[in-house]
Amino acid sequence: MPNLRFAAPVERRVAIVTGGARGIGRASALRMAEAGRDIVIVDLQDEHGQSAVAEIEAMGQKALYLPTDVTDEAAVHETVAKTVATFGRLDILVCCAGILGKEAPFLEQPAAQFDKVLKINLYGIYYAHQAAIPHMLNGGWGRCLSITSGARFGATNQVPYGVSKGAVHSFIGALGNAYPKQNLFVNGVEPGRALTDMVVPRFTKEFLADPGNPMGRYSDAEEVAEVIEFLCSERNTYTTGSVWSVKGQTG
Repeated sequence: MPNLRFAAPVERRVAIVTGGARGIGRASALRMAEAGRDIVIVDLQDEHGQSAVAEIEAMGQKALYLPTDVTDEAAVHETVAKTVATFGRLDILVCCAGILGKEAPFLEQPAAQFDKVLKINLYGIYYAHQAAIPHMLNGGWGRCLSITSGARFGATNQVPYGVSKGAVHSFIGALGNAYPKQNLFVNGVEPGRALTDMVVPRFTKEFLADPGNPMGRYSDAEEVAEVIEFLCSERNTYTTGSVWSVKGQTG
């Protein structure tokens, strides 16, 4: 640990990761387990969730898979309660559960699609923070992290997705200023395009080999997870209400 005056002692803390079975969520869960965290994987992908648990346990950390629909407020609160009952604490919340939704012009986006995307991408985060934050305040330390996107600036063929991510950005800013004196920080990461199941199937191999961005490639989920692990660690002593760009470029 660097010589940081205001850093809390490193402990075997407990983290919930929604969308933790695959993609950035899984990479983040594994990275935090490497840092000595016990992990609760929250997802609806049973096979992938159980395999993530097995990987974490192989590192010597405790892990639990709790299948949960993040759009169900009661189910989210029950998952948080089960986490605290099992581990005796909750210190970290990472919200990676999300969907892109239908890619189509606005007039071809029915209201039901808008509702579905916001329920998962926004309401799921809202429910999780409301359930988790009281336990962090009780423990005197907490770190929350959510995924936003550059689509928040406006994505013509992804209006529901872009609106959801704009709302998440606002949510991070609001809560980031709410609890820092209680040593509870709320932050976000804007990953651009990482090579996950949300991105890879949408493009040709040729495009993915040279997508035309300044970095000349898209990120691996593990590169995004490095930033998430820091923001959720004791080493983060002065960052809250921020959205960190992990896009491999300016802007």
